[in-house]
Amino acid sequence: MAWNEPGGSNKDPWGRKTKDNSEIDNLVKDISKFLQNLFKTDEGGAPPTKKNVSMLVAIFIALYLLFGIYIVNDGERGVVLQFGRFVAITSPGPHWVPRIIRRVEIVDVSKIRSVQQKAVMLTEDENIVSVNFAIQYDIKDASNFIFNLRDPDETLQAAGESAIREVLGKNKMDFVITEGRESIAASTKSLLQTVLDDYKSGINVQTVNILEAQPPEQVQDAFSDAIRAREDEQRYINEAVAYRNEIIPLARGKAKQIIEGAKAYRVKLIKSAEGEALRFTKLYNEYQKAPEVTRERLYLETVESVLGNTTKVMIDIDGGNNLLYLPLDKILESKNNDTNRDATQPNNNTLLDKIRINRESFNKRKRNLYSE
Repeated sequence: MAWNEPGGSNKDPWGRKTKDNSEIDNLVKDISKFLQNLFKTDEGGAPPTKKNVSMLVAIFIALYLLFGIYIVNDGERGVVLQFGRFVAITSPGPHWVPRIIRRVEIVDVSKIRSVQQKAVMLTEDENIVSVNFAIQYDIKDASNFIFNLRDPDETLQAAGESAIREVLGKNKMDFVITEGRESIAASTKSLLQTVLDDYKSGINVQTVNILEAQPPEQVQDAFSDAIRAREDEQRYINEAVAYRNEIIPLARGKAKQIIEGAKAYRVKLIKSAEGEALRFTKLYNEYQKAPEVTRERLYLETVESVLGNTTKVMIDIDGGNNLLYLPLDKILESKNNDTNRDATQPNNNTLLDKIRINRESFNKRKRNLYSE
């Protein structure tokens, strides 16, 4: 007896247990019975009742209306198509469309999408630079995004590469790999958005980021040396500027100090000259009143000022023909020396007495002159 014949084994030739189809058969029988009851006819072959037909129509209408309801969430837009042709865009909330005639495609317009690519490009000074950049975008027109672009990411990559090639072709390599990334990214974004608007792509470019810009690997070492040399140059310039900023204020302050000192010295000389002139004028007036007294007074004041600043004294002894030189500094030193006191004390005392007498007579003469 074969394995699949009635009454045969419940296993297939490979030893697997066959599935029992009794449940499926029962389900099919139940559905058939329901339809027969819905459209049943009497023994004479009468058609189905109106009640049964109306119930069936109501069920189909309810299902049709139910399946036509759809909900658009926040940040999304619903693009309604009628036989494949654009009809309208629906905003967030519940909506209904007649199915079969129309269909809806939900587009997330708030989602930030991004594409990234790397390419080798030529700069204005005919150098090759490897650029790795990323573009972030969202959707500003859902219908254009669906109908005008077959592959949005591929279109954006091609347009982005074209835009950045045009921008790099107008800049030199040193600017591209150093401080020009932000400027190049801004120019590329503006140009790319213009191109996408011309395509009516419905894409809004958020940012363009230059992730990496460097020369090819074959000349990487040479460019690294050039960059280090440029950095050393800038460092030396900064140090020189710092030294200049330190020295110049000091020099200006010193110059200001010298100028102020010169002004003070000028004022001092002017005031001193004015004082001397005034003193000379008053002295001249006194001289006109008493010439002899004034002349003697001037002589004594001059001698006093000269002798007051020296330790050497010349003495003119009355009745003598020679001047006597008196080294007072040496005498004072020898006076403090105990070993030479006995040898020099008589002569020194005699000389000192003479000096004291002459000084007292000089002072007396001066007092008499001032009293006159």
